Amino acid sequence: MTKYREILRLHSQGISNRIIAASINCSRNTVRIVLERAKEIGILWPLPDSMAEQALEEALFQKRPISLKCKIPDFEFIHKELAKNGVTLSLLWNEYCEQCRMEASRPLMYSQFCHHYAVCGTKQGNTPHCS
Repeated sequence: MTKYREILRLHSQGISNRIIAASINCSRNTVRIVLERAKEIGILWPLPDSMAEQALEEALFQKRPISLKCKIPDFEFIHKELAKNGVTLSLLWNEYCEQCRMEASRPLMYSQFCHHYAVCGTKQGNTPHCS
């Protein structure tokens, strides 16, 4: 777990990001991101003693509501198309992605597309979601 308190404490003492990263064994990018987020939301050192590391992490990196719903492919259509000569799952996935682009919707990644096709196939009622 990243030591956010320590990053803020060392930064307040004027220590460089490179040295902070080395001292707490994380990347310089992590230090930079933590300091940028702290500045954006107005978190300054010293922190209240009551603020635990977990609370600091939640304050710095609040979970943003992101829609993870993807456009669900028509698995019946895919199953019928695969019966034709020269049609592959990869080709159908490319067509599905193009259709999603035209509709401005989010497609499944190829691995998810294949997984959900294998799991759901032509079963009705199963609606896969992005994970």
